[in-house]
Amino acid sequence: MADKQITVTSPLLPNLDEFNAMLKEIWASKWITNNGQFHQQLEKALAEYLKVPYISLFTNGTLPLLTALQALRITGEVITTPYSFVATTHSIWWNGCRPVFVDIEEETCGIDPEKIEAAITPKTTAIMPVSCYGKPCKMNEIQAIADKYGLKVIHDAAHAFGVEVNGESWVSKGDLISLSFHATKVYNTLEGGAMVMHDEATKKRVDFLKNFGFAGETEVVAPGINSKMDEVRAAYGLLNLKQVDEAIKKRHQVAIKYREALRNVPGIRFFDDMPDVRHNYSYFPIFINAEEFGMTRDELYFKMRADGILGRRYFYPLISTFSTYRSLPSAGAENLPVATKVANEVICLPMHHELTDADIERVLNHIVNR
Repeated sequence: MADKQITVTSPLLPNLDEFNAMLKEIWASKWITNNGQFHQQLEKALAEYLKVPYISLFTNGTLPLLTALQALRITGEVITTPYSFVATTHSIWWNGCRPVFVDIEEETCGIDPEKIEAAITPKTTAIMPVSCYGKPCKMNEIQAIADKYGLKVIHDAAHAFGVEVNGESWVSKGDLISLSFHATKVYNTLEGGAMVMHDEATKKRVDFLKNFGFAGETEVVAPGINSKMDEVRAAYGLLNLKQVDEAIKKRHQVAIKYREALRNVPGIRFFDDMPDVRHNYSYFPIFINAEEFGMTRDELYFKMRADGILGRRYFYPLISTFSTYRSLPSAGAENLPVATKVANEVICLPMHHELTDADIERVLNHIVNR
């Protein structure tokens, strides 16, 4: 194994001196949580950056999903994708709702709108799509179906920070939109997340729900939980927001180099940029046709790991195969042929702002010169 490990991602870190200066302000004020000055500043700055009207910060990226279902009073069945991180489906289960899995399309790895209507029943109340890898899922088509049947749309946009289509923010699509600011994401606040909403009344309700339901010192208006972001992470987030565009530019350059090298390799498929889309290059998945490539996905995956190249099989196995969900009628592989195929083919290559040309060459050597 080579001495240096090449990880699938690396956290974007703020300047330590600038961060320490902000920590001194927090220490001096002794206001470390509960909607302090940095929390307020970050909500305003993120709303402006993401081109959205209202945003509410959370302590991680799972809690906005849980809270969105609560805020919209979702019950019954929620149509979603099996091809995502487990938090997507867990949030439905934790709210006492029944997840209904619908297959994905290979074009975006998002839920296939053409398969949604067949899954709608009288118990269906919402759709929870995912913009996987930051690729815009077909939200316009999904929204049209939701409007036709009177359903809510909760958009899991954990990967889609800063993504735009024709200049329109993709994290504005849906009734409520959830973001993740986990350390592995393009933009991070160590741990953190946010919810985007379209009106002030909804933001007020969400802010109640994430603070135990308190509407004042002695009044509780809803059975809320505690999922507020603290001042330390808000300060960290303000600093990272200043440098995230430069990090995205560096990720773009990595994507260009990967594509140039892999374009004509038999058995390797990857995503190109979509027209009129501002991508964030959060991931670089490749999909391996073992017959054409001459090696299975897992053979390549473990060969790379033996050399210290820590790609990830995002997303394998499918959520629908986990013990909690595999008995659901919608969870069978025969219902999810595309998702099953893609899950068995995918490796996300290392993708972050700190990759060197030597790192990239080492990754590509395993694929091009196998």
